[in-house]
Amino acid sequence: MSIRKLNIKIYADGADFKSIKKLANNDLISGFTTNPTLMRKSGVTDYKKFALNVLKVVEKKNISFEIFADEFDQMYNQAITISKWSENVNVKIPITNTKGQSSIDLIRDLSKLGVKLNITAVFTMKQIEDLSDALNLNTYSIVSVFAGRIADTGVDPIPMMKQAKSILNKSNIDLLWASPREILNIFQAEECGTDI
Repeated sequence: MSIRKLNIKIYADGADFKSIKKLANNDLISGFTTNPTLMRKSGVTDYKKFALNVLKVVEKKNISFEIFADEFDQMYNQAITISKWSENVNVKIPITNTKGQSSIDLIRDLSKLGVKLNITAVFTMKQIEDLSDALNLNTYSIVSVFAGRIADTGVDPIPMMKQAKSILNKSNIDLLWASPREILNIFQAEECGTDI
């Protein structure tokens, strides 16, 4: 089966401006996601300037920009700022901070305010269940389950992704198969009913 015949949306992940500009015109690519680590690797030194330049070439497709703070009050402030950059921006928030503390209360508050989110680094069914309860269904959100990293541990992510889709099968929530390792993962994600 051809990738063009699949229902799943494909997002490009990276922080190389030239690549993003080129992929912005590729009809196979439905959206973009990036993070501070990728930006650092690409030599980005001014986060906001880079993001605003990207938004000049990615005007209509969805794009996720991640907060980089680790304290919840600062995460909140950054999320509000990033959300105002453009209508097609989702603010990427890790499900836990680097101390392992859950971001669920922050996520609930931001979602209730109408901030479009991309919850990232999701690994467990408990996190998925918590997100199902926390996300405002009037606000578009993406839940990024790290299926590729789960597979790296020797665990088949397909049953979890199917279960995640059944829990998150609500309007305004897209499930994203994150950290894919091979083209096969696109077809596996499609089979699970994953949105992205």
